[in-house]
Amino acid sequence: MYIGSIDQGTTSSRFIIFDKKGDIIAMGQKEHEQIYPQAGWVEHNPEEIWKNTQEVIGLALGKANLSAKDIAAVGITNQRETTVAWNKKTGKPYYNAIVWQDTRVGSELAELAKDGGMDRFRGKTGLPLAAYFSGLKLRWLLNNCEGLREDAEKGEALFGTMDTFIAWHLTGGIEGGLHITDVTNASRTQLMNLETCQWDQEILDIFKIPKAMLPQIVSSSKVYGTAKGVLNDVPLAGMLGDQQAALVGQTCFDPGQGKNTYGTGCFLLMNTGTKPIPSKFGLLTTVAYQLGDEPVHYALEGSVAITGALVQWLRDNLGIIKSSPDIEKLAKEVEDNGGCYFVPAFSGLYAPYWKSDARGVLVGLTRYINKSHIARAALEATAFQTWEVLEAMEKDAGIPINSLRVDGGMVVNQLLMQFQSDIIGQEVICPKIIETTALGAAYAAGLAVGYWANLEDLRKNWAIAGTWKPKMEMSKKEKLQSQWKKAVTKSFDWEEE
Repeated sequence: MYIGSIDQGTTSSRFIIFDKKGDIIAMGQKEHEQIYPQAGWVEHNPEEIWKNTQEVIGLALGKANLSAKDIAAVGITNQRETTVAWNKKTGKPYYNAIVWQDTRVGSELAELAKDGGMDRFRGKTGLPLAAYFSGLKLRWLLNNCEGLREDAEKGEALFGTMDTFIAWHLTGGIEGGLHITDVTNASRTQLMNLETCQWDQEILDIFKIPKAMLPQIVSSSKVYGTAKGVLNDVPLAGMLGDQQAALVGQTCFDPGQGKNTYGTGCFLLMNTGTKPIPSKFGLLTTVAYQLGDEPVHYALEGSVAITGALVQWLRDNLGIIKSSPDIEKLAKEVEDNGGCYFVPAFSGLYAPYWKSDARGVLVGLTRYINKSHIARAALEATAFQTWEVLEAMEKDAGIPINSLRVDGGMVVNQLLMQFQSDIIGQEVICPKIIETTALGAAYAAGLAVGYWANLEDLRKNWAIAGTWKPKMEMSKKEKLQSQWKKAVTKSFDWEEE
Protein backbone atom coordinates (compact mmCIF):
# COMPACT_ATOMS: atom_id res chain seq x y z
CA MET A 1 0.00 0.00 0.00
CA TYR A 2 1.00 3.61 -0.61
CA ILE A 3 0.00 7.12 0.47
CA GLY A 4 -1.22 9.75 -2.00
CA SER A 5 -0.66 13.49 -1.68
CA ILE A 6 -2.50 16.22 -3.58
CA ASP A 7 -0.21 19.25 -3.75
CA GLN A 8 -2.25 22.19 -5.06
CA GLY A 9 0.38 24.89 -5.60
CA THR A 10 0.50 28.44 -6.93
CA THR A 11 1.62 27.50 -10.44
CA SER A 12 0.63 23.84 -10.73
CA SER A 13 -1.26 20.94 -9.19
CA ARG A 14 0.44 17.63 -8.50
CA PHE A 15 -0.35 14.19 -7.19
CA ILE A 16 2.56 12.31 -5.64
CA ILE A 17 2.51 8.71 -4.44
CA PHE A 18 4.87 7.83 -1.55
CA ASP A 19 5.98 4.54 -0.01
CA LYS A 20 6.77 3.76 3.67
CA LYS A 21 10.30 5.22 3.40
CA GLY A 22 8.90 8.50 2.10
CA ASP A 23 10.31 7.79 -1.37
CA ILE A 24 8.40 8.93 -4.46
CA ILE A 25 6.79 6.11 -6.46
CA ALA A 26 5.12 8.30 -9.11
CA MET A 27 4.04 11.86 -9.78
CA GLY A 28 1.62 13.67 -12.09
CA GLN A 29 1.85 17.44 -12.56
CA LYS A 30 -0.04 20.07 -14.54
CA GLU A 31 0.35 23.86 -14.62
CA HIS A 32 -2.66 26.19 -14.57
CA GLU A 33 -3.13 29.66 -16.00
CA GLN A 34 -1.98 32.73 -14.08
CA ILE A 35 -4.58 35.46 -14.64
CA TYR A 36 -3.61 39.15 -14.21
CA PRO A 37 -6.72 41.30 -14.86
CA GLN A 38 -4.89 44.48 -13.81
CA ALA A 39 -1.77 45.61 -11.91
CA GLY A 40 -1.58 43.92 -8.51
CA TRP A 41 -4.43 41.48 -9.23
CA VAL A 42 -3.64 37.76 -9.45
CA GLU A 43 -6.31 35.11 -10.06
CA HIS A 44 -6.72 31.41 -10.83
CA ASN A 45 -9.64 29.57 -12.38
CA PRO A 46 -10.75 27.14 -9.61
CA GLU A 47 -12.60 24.89 -12.07
CA GLU A 48 -9.42 24.49 -14.14
CA ILE A 49 -7.55 23.57 -10.95
CA TRP A 50 -10.10 20.92 -9.94
CA LYS A 51 -10.03 19.45 -13.48
CA ASN A 52 -6.21 19.38 -13.39
CA THR A 53 -6.24 17.77 -9.93
CA GLN A 54 -8.32 14.86 -11.20
CA GLU A 55 -6.06 14.51 -14.26
CA VAL A 56 -2.81 14.41 -12.26
CA ILE A 57 -4.24 11.78 -9.88
CA GLY A 58 -5.03 9.59 -12.90
CA LEU A 59 -1.62 10.33 -14.42
CA ALA A 60 0.36 9.29 -11.32
CA LEU A 61 -1.71 6.15 -10.75
CA GLY A 62 -1.23 5.22 -14.41
CA LYS A 63 2.54 5.75 -14.29
CA ALA A 64 2.85 3.47 -11.25
CA ASN A 65 0.33 0.99 -12.64
CA LEU A 66 -1.78 1.37 -9.48
CA SER A 67 -5.47 1.84 -8.73
CA ALA A 68 -7.31 3.61 -5.91
CA LYS A 69 -7.30 0.29 -4.01
CA ASP A 70 -3.50 0.57 -3.61
CA ILE A 71 -3.74 3.92 -1.80
CA ALA A 72 -4.12 3.64 2.00
CA ALA A 73 -5.01 7.33 2.44
CA VAL A 74 -4.74 10.70 0.74
CA GLY A 75 -3.62 14.06 2.11
CA ILE A 76 -4.04 17.57 0.69
CA THR A 77 -1.59 20.45 0.83
CA ASN A 78 -2.25 23.79 -0.81
CA GLN A 79 -1.19 27.33 -1.63
CA ARG A 80 -2.43 29.14 1.44
CA GLU A 81 -4.59 32.31 1.62
CA THR A 82 -5.84 31.87 -1.98
CA THR A 83 -9.56 32.47 -1.63
CA VAL A 84 -12.57 31.08 -3.45
CA ALA A 85 -16.36 31.23 -2.97
CA TRP A 86 -18.70 28.81 -4.72
CA ASN A 87 -22.33 27.75 -4.77
CA LYS A 88 -23.24 24.72 -2.67
CA LYS A 89 -26.00 23.57 -5.05
CA THR A 90 -24.23 24.02 -8.40
CA GLY A 91 -20.56 23.78 -7.38
CA LYS A 92 -19.90 26.86 -9.54
CA PRO A 93 -17.49 29.55 -8.27
CA TYR A 94 -18.89 33.10 -8.07
CA TYR A 95 -15.57 34.51 -9.29
CA ASN A 96 -12.00 33.35 -9.94
CA ALA A 97 -9.89 32.36 -6.94
CA ILE A 98 -8.06 35.42 -5.59
CA VAL A 99 -4.43 34.36 -5.16
CA TRP A 100 -2.36 34.99 -2.01
CA GLN A 101 -0.09 37.41 -3.96
CA ASP A 102 -3.06 39.60 -4.97
CA THR A 103 -3.00 43.17 -3.55
CA ARG A 104 -6.44 44.50 -4.58
CA VAL A 105 -7.55 45.02 -0.97
CA GLY A 106 -4.45 47.11 -0.15
CA SER A 107 -6.39 50.37 -0.29
CA GLU A 108 -8.75 49.15 2.49
CA LEU A 109 -5.98 48.57 5.03
CA ALA A 110 -5.61 52.20 6.14
CA GLU A 111 -9.35 52.44 6.83
CA LEU A 112 -9.31 49.27 8.98
CA ALA A 113 -6.14 50.40 10.75
CA LYS A 114 -7.78 53.64 11.95
CA ASP A 115 -9.18 51.73 14.90
CA GLY A 116 -6.26 49.92 16.56
CA GLY A 117 -3.50 50.25 13.94
CA MET A 118 -2.01 47.57 11.67
CA ASP A 119 -1.79 45.17 14.63
CA ARG A 120 -5.50 45.51 15.37
CA PHE A 121 -6.15 41.76 15.06
CA ARG A 122 -2.63 40.47 15.84
CA GLY A 123 -3.49 39.65 19.49
CA LYS A 124 -6.21 37.23 18.40
CA THR A 125 -4.91 35.96 15.05
CA GLY A 126 -1.11 36.38 15.19
CA LEU A 127 -1.33 38.35 11.93
CA PRO A 128 -0.95 42.05 11.07
CA LEU A 129 -3.39 43.75 8.72
CA ALA A 130 -2.16 42.90 5.21
CA ALA A 131 -3.53 42.27 1.74
CA TYR A 132 -2.03 38.77 2.02
CA PHE A 133 -4.62 36.97 4.17
CA SER A 134 -7.93 35.43 3.08
CA GLY A 135 -10.41 37.36 5.25
CA LEU A 136 -10.15 40.64 3.33
CA LYS A 137 -10.13 38.79 0.00
CA LEU A 138 -13.40 37.13 1.03
CA ARG A 139 -14.83 40.49 2.06
CA TRP A 140 -13.94 41.83 -1.41
CA LEU A 141 -15.77 38.89 -3.03
CA LEU A 142 -18.86 39.48 -0.85
CA ASN A 143 -18.89 43.17 -1.78
CA ASN A 144 -18.24 42.72 -5.49
CA CYS A 145 -19.87 39.48 -6.70
CA GLU A 146 -23.54 39.70 -7.57
CA GLY A 147 -25.74 37.43 -5.44
CA LEU A 148 -22.88 36.13 -3.29
CA ARG A 149 -23.78 37.94 -0.05
CA GLU A 150 -27.45 36.95 -0.40
CA ASP A 151 -26.54 33.29 -1.00
CA ALA A 152 -24.02 33.39 1.87
CA GLU A 153 -26.65 34.65 4.32
CA LYS A 154 -28.94 31.78 3.22
CA GLY A 155 -26.15 29.23 3.70
CA GLU A 156 -25.99 28.45 -0.03
CA ALA A 157 -22.55 29.95 -0.70
CA LEU A 158 -19.37 28.33 0.58
CA PHE A 159 -15.98 29.91 1.25
CA GLY A 160 -12.68 28.12 1.33
CA THR A 161 -8.98 28.21 0.68
CA MET A 162 -7.88 25.70 -1.97
CA ASP A 163 -7.66 22.77 0.50
CA THR A 164 -11.37 23.27 1.27
CA PHE A 165 -12.35 23.59 -2.39
CA ILE A 166 -10.44 20.41 -3.36
CA ALA A 167 -11.68 18.44 -0.31
CA TRP A 168 -15.31 19.40 -1.03
CA HIS A 169 -15.08 18.24 -4.65
CA LEU A 170 -13.02 15.16 -3.79
CA THR A 171 -15.57 13.92 -1.22
CA GLY A 172 -18.66 14.34 -3.41
CA GLY A 173 -19.14 18.03 -4.21
CA ILE A 174 -22.84 18.81 -4.65
CA GLU A 175 -23.58 15.24 -3.53
CA GLY A 176 -22.65 15.96 0.10
CA GLY A 177 -19.00 16.98 -0.18
CA LEU A 178 -17.26 17.80 3.13
CA HIS A 179 -16.87 21.52 3.85
CA ILE A 180 -13.74 21.51 6.04
CA THR A 181 -10.39 23.24 6.53
CA ASP A 182 -7.59 22.30 8.87
CA VAL A 183 -6.25 24.51 11.69
CA THR A 184 -3.16 25.57 9.69
CA ASN A 185 -5.17 26.92 6.77
CA ALA A 186 -7.76 28.47 9.06
CA SER A 187 -4.97 30.32 10.89
CA ARG A 188 -4.12 32.11 7.61
CA THR A 189 -7.53 33.66 7.05
CA GLN A 190 -7.21 36.27 9.83
CA LEU A 191 -10.65 35.05 10.95
CA MET A 192 -9.56 32.34 13.40
CA ASN A 193 -8.73 32.90 17.07
CA LEU A 194 -5.31 31.31 17.72
CA GLU A 195 -6.10 30.35 21.31
CA THR A 196 -9.47 28.64 20.69
CA CYS A 197 -8.79 27.53 17.08
CA GLN A 198 -12.37 28.59 16.23
CA TRP A 199 -13.77 31.32 13.97
CA ASP A 200 -13.81 34.64 15.83
CA GLN A 201 -17.29 36.21 15.78
CA GLU A 202 -16.05 39.71 16.54
CA ILE A 203 -13.72 39.74 13.52
CA LEU A 204 -16.45 38.21 11.31
CA ASP A 205 -18.76 41.06 12.36
CA ILE A 206 -16.12 43.72 11.58
CA PHE A 207 -15.44 42.16 8.15
CA LYS A 208 -19.21 41.57 7.62
CA ILE A 209 -18.68 37.89 6.77
CA PRO A 210 -21.63 35.49 7.34
CA LYS A 211 -20.43 32.60 9.50
CA ALA A 212 -22.66 30.15 7.61
CA MET A 213 -20.28 30.20 4.61
CA LEU A 214 -17.18 29.20 6.60
CA PRO A 215 -15.90 25.60 6.68
CA GLN A 216 -15.62 23.49 9.82
CA ILE A 217 -12.10 23.69 11.36
CA VAL A 218 -10.53 20.23 11.81
CA SER A 219 -7.24 18.64 12.91
CA SER A 220 -4.43 18.36 10.30
CA SER A 221 -4.31 14.58 10.65
CA LYS A 222 -7.55 12.65 11.01
CA VAL A 223 -9.86 10.55 8.84
CA TYR A 224 -12.41 13.13 7.63
CA GLY A 225 -14.29 10.96 5.15
CA THR A 226 -13.70 9.08 1.90
CA ALA A 227 -13.05 10.23 -1.64
CA LYS A 228 -15.35 9.69 -4.58
CA GLY A 229 -14.47 9.47 -8.27
CA VAL A 230 -10.88 8.78 -9.30
CA LEU A 231 -9.81 7.93 -5.71
CA ASN A 232 -13.07 6.17 -4.84
CA ASP A 233 -13.24 4.96 -1.20
CA VAL A 234 -9.74 6.19 -0.29
CA PRO A 235 -9.80 7.90 3.16
CA LEU A 236 -9.10 11.63 3.06
CA ALA A 237 -7.02 11.89 6.23
CA GLY A 238 -4.60 14.83 6.11
CA MET A 239 -4.73 18.57 5.36
CA LEU A 240 -2.01 21.18 5.82
CA GLY A 241 -1.19 24.55 4.29
CA ASP A 242 1.89 24.12 2.08
CA GLN A 243 4.45 25.71 4.42
CA GLN A 244 3.23 23.84 7.47
CA ALA A 245 3.25 20.65 5.38
CA ALA A 246 6.93 21.28 4.58
CA LEU A 247 7.64 21.70 8.31
CA VAL A 248 6.05 18.27 8.92
CA GLY A 249 7.82 16.81 5.86
CA GLN A 250 11.14 18.04 7.31
CA THR A 251 10.16 16.35 10.63
CA CYS A 252 10.58 19.61 12.59
CA PHE A 253 8.56 18.29 15.54
CA ASP A 254 10.70 19.85 18.31
CA PRO A 255 10.56 23.49 19.41
CA GLY A 256 13.40 25.45 17.79
CA GLN A 257 13.53 23.31 14.65
CA GLY A 258 12.89 25.31 11.50
CA LYS A 259 12.88 25.07 7.72
CA ASN A 260 12.92 27.36 4.71
CA THR A 261 11.01 26.48 1.54
CA TYR A 262 12.23 28.13 -1.65
CA GLY A 263 9.36 28.30 -4.12
CA THR A 264 7.43 31.15 -5.77
CA GLY A 265 8.04 32.92 -2.46
CA CYS A 266 10.17 31.90 0.53
CA PHE A 267 8.66 30.70 3.77
CA LEU A 268 10.65 30.19 6.94
CA LEU A 269 8.88 28.43 9.79
CA MET A 270 10.11 27.57 13.28
CA ASN A 271 8.24 25.21 15.58
CA THR A 272 7.65 27.00 18.91
CA GLY A 273 5.75 24.22 20.73
CA THR A 274 2.23 24.23 22.15
CA LYS A 275 2.05 27.94 23.06
CA PRO A 276 1.78 30.73 20.48
CA ILE A 277 4.64 33.27 20.73
CA PRO A 278 3.55 36.82 19.84
CA SER A 279 6.08 38.42 17.47
CA LYS A 280 7.75 41.76 18.21
CA PHE A 281 9.96 41.68 15.12
CA GLY A 282 7.57 41.54 12.18
CA LEU A 283 6.90 37.80 12.00
CA LEU A 284 3.60 35.94 11.95
CA THR A 285 2.39 33.69 14.75
CA THR A 286 0.65 30.77 13.11
CA VAL A 287 -0.46 27.17 13.66
CA ALA A 288 2.25 24.62 12.78
CA TYR A 289 0.06 21.49 12.82
CA GLN A 290 -2.30 19.40 14.90
CA LEU A 291 -1.92 15.62 14.81
CA GLY A 292 -5.10 13.75 15.74
CA ASP A 293 -6.52 15.00 19.04
CA GLU A 294 -3.13 16.10 20.39
CA PRO A 295 -2.60 19.76 21.34
CA VAL A 296 -2.07 22.24 18.53
CA HIS A 297 1.58 23.12 17.81
CA TYR A 298 2.41 26.71 16.86
CA ALA A 299 5.12 28.31 14.75
CA LEU A 300 6.72 31.64 13.98
CA GLU A 301 6.77 32.36 10.29
CA GLY A 302 8.53 34.80 8.05
CA SER A 303 7.12 35.09 4.53
CA VAL A 304 8.98 36.54 1.56
CA ALA A 305 6.63 37.21 -1.35
CA ILE A 306 8.97 37.01 -4.34
CA THR A 307 11.93 34.63 -4.69
CA GLY A 308 11.51 31.95 -7.38
CA ALA A 309 8.96 34.30 -8.99
CA LEU A 310 11.82 36.77 -9.59
CA VAL A 311 13.64 34.16 -11.69
CA GLN A 312 10.40 33.58 -13.66
CA TRP A 313 10.11 37.37 -14.13
CA LEU A 314 13.65 37.56 -15.56
CA ARG A 315 12.67 34.71 -17.92
CA ASP A 316 9.16 35.84 -18.96
CA ASN A 317 9.21 39.64 -18.68
CA LEU A 318 12.83 40.48 -19.53
CA GLY A 319 13.81 37.40 -21.52
CA ILE A 320 17.39 37.36 -20.19
CA ILE A 321 17.17 33.59 -19.61
CA LYS A 322 15.29 30.95 -21.62
CA SER A 323 14.47 28.61 -18.73
CA SER A 324 14.65 29.01 -14.94
CA PRO A 325 17.70 26.70 -14.41
CA ASP A 326 19.74 28.96 -16.78
CA ILE A 327 19.92 31.60 -14.03
CA GLU A 328 22.71 29.80 -12.17
CA LYS A 329 24.94 29.49 -15.24
CA LEU A 330 24.44 33.19 -16.05
CA ALA A 331 25.08 34.29 -12.44
CA LYS A 332 28.28 32.18 -12.29
CA GLU A 333 29.81 34.24 -15.12
CA VAL A 334 30.65 36.96 -12.57
CA GLU A 335 32.48 36.85 -9.24
CA ASP A 336 29.97 39.02 -7.37
CA ASN A 337 26.95 41.31 -7.85
CA GLY A 338 29.13 44.21 -9.05
CA GLY A 339 27.52 46.45 -6.44
CA CYS A 340 23.93 46.03 -7.66
CA TYR A 341 21.05 44.85 -5.45
CA PHE A 342 17.60 43.69 -6.53
CA VAL A 343 14.77 44.17 -4.01
CA PRO A 344 11.78 42.29 -5.52
CA ALA A 345 8.97 44.08 -3.68
CA PHE A 346 6.60 43.53 -6.63
CA SER A 347 3.59 43.17 -4.34
CA GLY A 348 4.97 45.00 -1.33
CA LEU A 349 7.36 43.65 1.30
CA TYR A 350 6.34 40.86 3.66
CA ALA A 351 8.34 39.87 6.78
CA PRO A 352 9.89 41.53 8.64
CA TYR A 353 8.81 44.89 7.14
CA TRP A 354 5.12 44.47 6.16
CA LYS A 355 5.07 47.44 3.79
CA SER A 356 2.34 47.05 1.19
CA ASP A 357 3.35 50.39 -0.42
CA ALA A 358 6.88 49.13 -1.28
CA ARG A 359 7.68 48.24 -4.90
CA GLY A 360 10.57 46.48 -6.64
CA VAL A 361 13.88 48.31 -7.09
CA LEU A 362 17.20 47.51 -8.78
CA VAL A 363 19.85 49.79 -7.24
CA GLY A 364 23.58 50.41 -7.48
CA LEU A 365 23.58 50.32 -11.28
CA THR A 366 26.68 51.54 -13.17
CA ARG A 367 27.91 51.11 -16.75
CA TYR A 368 29.85 48.09 -15.49
CA ILE A 369 26.71 46.08 -14.65
CA ASN A 370 25.60 43.43 -17.15
CA LYS A 371 22.88 40.77 -17.22
CA SER A 372 25.07 38.31 -15.27
CA HIS A 373 25.29 40.77 -12.37
CA ILE A 374 21.50 41.20 -12.46
CA ALA A 375 21.02 37.41 -12.48
CA ARG A 376 23.35 37.12 -9.49
CA ALA A 377 21.62 39.99 -7.65
CA ALA A 378 18.27 38.23 -8.23
CA LEU A 379 19.53 35.00 -6.62
CA GLU A 380 21.21 36.88 -3.78
CA ALA A 381 17.92 38.69 -3.05
CA THR A 382 16.43 35.35 -1.98
CA ALA A 383 19.29 34.71 0.46
CA PHE A 384 19.27 38.26 1.87
CA GLN A 385 15.53 38.18 2.49
CA THR A 386 15.87 34.79 4.22
CA TRP A 387 18.67 36.18 6.43
CA GLU A 388 16.49 39.10 7.59
CA VAL A 389 13.64 36.75 8.52
CA LEU A 390 16.03 34.41 10.36
CA GLU A 391 17.43 37.35 12.31
CA ALA A 392 13.90 38.37 13.41
CA MET A 393 13.06 34.77 14.33
CA GLU A 394 16.03 34.36 16.67
CA LYS A 395 15.10 37.63 18.44
CA ASP A 396 11.43 36.62 18.84
CA ALA A 397 11.90 33.02 19.94
CA GLY A 398 15.05 33.64 21.96
CA ILE A 399 16.34 30.39 20.41
CA PRO A 400 19.49 30.54 18.24
CA ILE A 401 19.20 28.65 14.95
CA ASN A 402 22.41 26.69 14.39
CA SER A 403 21.47 25.22 11.02
CA LEU A 404 18.79 25.73 8.40
CA ARG A 405 16.83 22.87 6.79
CA VAL A 406 15.90 23.80 3.23
CA ASP A 407 13.58 22.46 0.55
CA GLY A 408 11.67 23.54 -2.55
CA GLY A 409 12.58 24.00 -6.20
CA MET A 410 15.47 26.44 -5.76
CA VAL A 411 17.62 24.18 -3.55
CA VAL A 412 19.12 22.58 -6.68
CA ASN A 413 20.87 25.94 -7.25
CA GLN A 414 24.33 25.41 -5.74
CA LEU A 415 25.37 29.05 -6.04
CA LEU A 416 22.28 30.19 -4.13
CA MET A 417 22.67 27.57 -1.38
CA GLN A 418 26.36 28.45 -0.83
CA PHE A 419 25.56 32.17 -0.73
CA GLN A 420 22.70 31.43 1.69
CA SER A 421 25.09 29.66 4.04
CA ASP A 422 27.64 32.49 3.71
CA ILE A 423 25.15 35.28 4.42
CA ILE A 424 23.55 33.64 7.49
CA GLY A 425 26.90 32.30 8.72
CA GLN A 426 25.34 28.88 9.41
CA GLU A 427 25.17 25.42 7.89
CA VAL A 428 22.44 24.85 5.29
CA ILE A 429 21.09 21.29 5.07
CA CYS A 430 19.01 19.80 2.25
CA PRO A 431 17.17 16.50 2.79
CA LYS A 432 17.22 13.60 0.33
CA ILE A 433 13.55 14.19 -0.52
CA ILE A 434 13.06 17.83 -1.49
CA GLU A 435 9.33 17.35 -2.14
CA THR A 436 8.75 17.96 1.57
CA THR A 437 5.46 19.83 1.08
CA ALA A 438 3.71 16.87 -0.53
CA LEU A 439 5.50 14.52 1.87
CA GLY A 440 4.16 16.44 4.91
CA ALA A 441 0.56 16.02 3.73
CA ALA A 442 1.28 12.33 3.07
CA TYR A 443 2.72 11.97 6.60
CA ALA A 444 -0.39 13.60 8.13
CA ALA A 445 -2.70 11.24 6.19
CA GLY A 446 -0.54 8.16 6.87
CA LEU A 447 -0.37 8.79 10.62
CA ALA A 448 -4.17 9.07 10.77
CA VAL A 449 -4.68 5.60 9.28
CA GLY A 450 -1.73 3.92 11.03
CA TYR A 451 0.40 3.57 7.87
CA TRP A 452 3.16 5.13 9.99
CA ALA A 453 2.94 4.27 13.68
CA ASN A 454 4.42 7.44 15.19
CA LEU A 455 6.71 10.45 14.71
CA GLU A 456 9.78 8.26 15.23
CA ASP A 457 8.88 6.36 12.03
CA LEU A 458 8.90 9.69 10.17
CA ARG A 459 12.18 10.90 11.71
CA LYS A 460 13.88 7.68 10.51
CA ASN A 461 12.93 8.60 6.92
CA TRP A 462 14.75 11.95 7.07
CA ALA A 463 18.15 11.75 5.33
CA ILE A 464 20.63 14.42 4.20
CA ALA A 465 21.39 14.95 0.51
CA GLY A 466 23.56 18.07 0.70
CA THR A 467 25.23 20.40 3.20
CA TRP A 468 26.72 23.86 2.62
CA LYS A 469 29.03 25.51 5.16
CA PRO A 470 29.84 29.24 5.35
CA LYS A 471 33.11 30.26 3.63
CA MET A 472 32.80 34.05 3.38
CA GLU A 473 35.00 36.41 5.40
CA MET A 474 33.12 38.27 8.14
CA SER A 475 34.02 41.75 6.82
CA LYS A 476 32.73 40.94 3.33
CA LYS A 477 29.53 39.42 4.74
CA GLU A 478 28.84 42.47 6.92
CA LYS A 479 29.39 44.87 4.01
CA LEU A 480 26.95 42.92 1.81
CA GLN A 481 24.36 42.80 4.61
CA SER A 482 24.63 46.53 5.22
CA GLN A 483 24.31 47.40 1.50
CA TRP A 484 21.28 45.11 1.26
CA LYS A 485 19.52 46.86 4.16
CA LYS A 486 20.21 50.20 2.45
CA ALA A 487 18.78 48.87 -0.84
CA VAL A 488 15.58 47.70 0.92
CA THR A 489 14.88 51.24 2.21
CA LYS A 490 14.86 52.49 -1.41
CA SER A 491 11.75 50.36 -2.10
CA PHE A 492 9.64 51.96 0.69
CA ASP A 493 6.68 54.33 0.19
CA TRP A 494 6.62 53.96 -3.58
CA GLU A 495 2.93 53.27 -4.16
CA GLU A 496 0.76 56.27 -3.38
CA GLU A 497 -2.93 55.82 -2.56
